[in-house]
Amino acid sequence: MPPSEDVRPLVLTLGEPAGVGPEIVAAAWRALSAFGAPFAVIGDARLLADYAPVQTVTEPSDATAVFARALPVIDLPLPAPVKPGRPDPANAGMVADWIEYGVNLCLSGQASGLVTAPIAKAPLYAAGFRFPGHTEFIAELTADVPMPGTRGPVMMLTARDLRACLVTIHVALDQVPELVTTERVTRTARVVHESMRRDFGLTSPRIALAALNPHAGEGGALGLQEITVLKPAVDILRREGLNITDPRPADSLFHDEARATYDAVVCLYHDQALIPVKTLDFWSGVNATLGLPIVRTSPDHGTGFDIAGKGLVRPDSLIAAIRLASEMAAARAAG
Repeated sequence: MPPSEDVRPLVLTLGEPAGVGPEIVAAAWRALSAFGAPFAVIGDARLLADYAPVQTVTEPSDATAVFARALPVIDLPLPAPVKPGRPDPANAGMVADWIEYGVNLCLSGQASGLVTAPIAKAPLYAAGFRFPGHTEFIAELTADVPMPGTRGPVMMLTARDLRACLVTIHVALDQVPELVTTERVTRTARVVHESMRRDFGLTSPRIALAALNPHAGEGGALGLQEITVLKPAVDILRREGLNITDPRPADSLFHDEARATYDAVVCLYHDQALIPVKTLDFWSGVNATLGLPIVRTSPDHGTGFDIAGKGLVRPDSLIAAIRLASEMAAARAAG
């Protein structure tokens, strides 16, 4: 869905300033400045000026007028100098402030969605940040905001025509079986179903459910979770009107013909979703958070300290994240 002229600009947080964030933000602006949806960056204008022509703005709506000729920046300066590849906890508080500022702009209606460049957890933790990452922080910032449907957050990774949504995320593999419960699967599937309708304009979304065990448990011979956990979840969801498959073997769920049979797939653990996403399109995968009162996307990579400031980073994933956020915001506006 192309972005609507009525949709307000996106805001983009700069992320970890000592990582590749400044470079990919500048490169994304160069790629999109002539024809892409406008966005305003929340970050340090002086730092970004090393990578692109910059125009400071006071609010996202100002971005539209300057976007074709300069990178619009809502300037919230860093307290300490930045050295590429060397994160400084002294700047971590401002990195968190950028995220909160962007969330508030979305909640107030001044921005249509939030795109977040990668953050580094270690300096944030050293500065007292108490959340596992972006997703949990944004969920907390929006927790008291009313929204229709089932509240997330649910992580969705996209590549090409694949939308892979996760029941569990960053947990050890041996913990997955006990964490994959009927309640978690049903809640995740509800969030996915509602997001496909609200954020992607699909009136009757088709959802696939990945099995946990090889061959979907082979009738219990290779594991019982498909019988005791997943099938009960499917039965509940179908009674609620969701179009969802029985648990399907993951080894035959991601090839071209299989992907044509569903609009999104609920995966049960990290690598079950991430391996097919990165195999389909290693450079342009996107991380989107479903089930929030705001649109939020992010590139599917980290801070890249080892290549920061060396001109080696590719902006493909951030560009894809900006485009996806623009499409999701347009779908919400149209709905």
